[in-house]
Amino acid sequence: MDILCSDLEGIFTPEIWINFAEISGIEELRLTTRDISDYDVLMKRRLAILDENHLKLADIQTVIAKMEPLEGALEFLDGIRSVMQVIIVSDTYVEFAGPLMEKLGRPTLFCNTLTVMPDGSIGGYNLRQPDGKKKVALALKSLNYRVIAIGDSYNDISMLKAADRAILYRPPNNVKKEYPEFPAVFNYDELKQRLLEMIDPMNK
Repeated sequence: MDILCSDLEGIFTPEIWINFAEISGIEELRLTTRDISDYDVLMKRRLAILDENHLKLADIQTVIAKMEPLEGALEFLDGIRSVMQVIIVSDTYVEFAGPLMEKLGRPTLFCNTLTVMPDGSIGGYNLRQPDGKKKVALALKSLNYRVIAIGDSYNDISMLKAADRAILYRPPNNVKKEYPEFPAVFNYDELKQRLLEMIDPMNK
């Protein structure tokens, strides 16, 4: 039985931190795991910037509440969920994800949490487990699922490598160049076609 594990931001929603960077005017917050492969380095820098600028969780949540999924994302998800189970595996946070999950029809989401201080500032982040994306793929394989993975950034690569089949969706040139073993597609029609080709005929 096939199951799809997909990243969230850049696949089905805009990048939250990029949107917040545009609203706040803090250019450095545009950096994502497409640019920096070490997630801990990236998050510690983000949290330091928030602290330096006296920005709190509520400031970010206000931006997220106004965000919409990428055009065609909900229709794509609805179509794929008619032929296989889908799990969103993301490095985002429970405190960020709610409004966007609602707009995507509430797919199953595995993600992380934030440490929120009494004054509403973000004191730290808490990974559900180290290398959690890879471990989701391996755990599902141990349950005799055939895992197909979708990602676009450095932090997705271990999941893609652990999966039975994998696809890069709209990856930046640096990621595409470094990982040519994964097919790359650039719109939902191409992605759907590639997934349907990968699905076990017994599931169709």
